[in-house]
Amino acid sequence: MKENKKDIRSLTKQQLRDFFLEEGDKAFRGDQVYEWLWSKAAYSFDEMTNVSKGTRQMLENNFVINHIRVDAMQRSLDGTIKNAVKLHDGLTVESVLIPTGSRTTACVSSQVGCSLDCKFCATSRLKRMRNLNPDEIYDQVVVIDKQSKLYHNRPLSNIVFMGMGEPLMNYNNVLKAIDKITSPEGLGMSPKRIVVSTSGVPKMIRKMADDQVKFNLAVSLHSAIDNVRTSIMPFNETFPLAELREALEYWYKKTNRQITYEYVIWKGINDCQKDIDALVKFCKYVPSKVNIIEYNPIDDGLYQQASQESLDGYTRALESNRIVVNVRRSRGKDIDAACGQLANKT
Repeated sequence: MKENKKDIRSLTKQQLRDFFLEEGDKAFRGDQVYEWLWSKAAYSFDEMTNVSKGTRQMLENNFVINHIRVDAMQRSLDGTIKNAVKLHDGLTVESVLIPTGSRTTACVSSQVGCSLDCKFCATSRLKRMRNLNPDEIYDQVVVIDKQSKLYHNRPLSNIVFMGMGEPLMNYNNVLKAIDKITSPEGLGMSPKRIVVSTSGVPKMIRKMADDQVKFNLAVSLHSAIDNVRTSIMPFNETFPLAELREALEYWYKKTNRQITYEYVIWKGINDCQKDIDALVKFCKYVPSKVNIIEYNPIDDGLYQQASQESLDGYTRALESNRIVVNVRRSRGKDIDAACGQLANKT
């Protein structure tokens, strides 16, 4: 039996076919195993019932399936579910099922901890320990799809990369995971139902545009004034708004798809008329819409939800400039599953 066995899900279908040929078996065995690994999301080789016991033992001797496990599940009064997901090396990330109306959305993580330093976010207080592998991202979606069917009697309808981590700092693995999620040989979900949310890494936004990705792009903006945004999100000093704007213009030119700006309004930070005017101006550079997100405290009291009057000022200004604006009320706050709270208590 091999020590340090390779994770079988790191192999392509062709590599699996080649492996079976090298073992003196038929190539189609690779197709069978690949189906079990991805579309059937098998957690063990024993589940592969159309493969002989001898073949299953041979796979067991050569490979592992480094699947995730839900270490703890919390259910909110509003139907939201938060999972503490244990990875094969003992590290933990969190993922969330968010039910709204006829939809259920999976909010998935892409890194253990985070590469960036947004001051309002609990996850940023954890150092980035490592990137998630494609299969670890995929597994979060599989788990939430099962939970959606079990607790809400419908399959998962949408996916947002808004959990722990900056997706564009784990670009290759995120794209590989999305390829599997959208493939007919995986979960077969439409890329139009997937949103990748970034804090704004201009070089990687341009790369996404060049790669002609089919999913949607959201940007965690929170201010369209450089010094204000830098005080909230210090990495803005490295990637200032002018560079972000140019990258977003490039994205729209290449993809012809609008941007969603995620925006939280905080008392005394970005709740003045100049903040509103700057956002309206920024939204006019590229066709876009704005999601104003309710703030969820992370215990230190530095950031506080702005008044209803401030929120109304933003919505009036955006709507009068024909910019679509949605106000998103947070869900799962009673279990620290709301936006910005992941890793707060785990």
